[in-house]
Amino acid sequence: MTLFHRATSLGGVESLVEHRHTIEPHTGIPENLIRISIGVEKVEDLIADIEQALSTHA
Repeated sequence: MTLFHRATSLGGVESLVEHRHTIEPHTGIPENLIRISIGVEKVEDLIADIEQALSTHA
């Protein structure tokens, strides 16, 4: 992923992706859960970025 930053959302306007299990594994959050926060980038660019990431790791 090139447009999404790996971080916890703090109310910014950028798109973020978070793997909470990595941060807090003891909470019972499923390991396969990914949280995506959508920012103000062009939706077409965000969709293409997600599709590219999924096709790379499928």
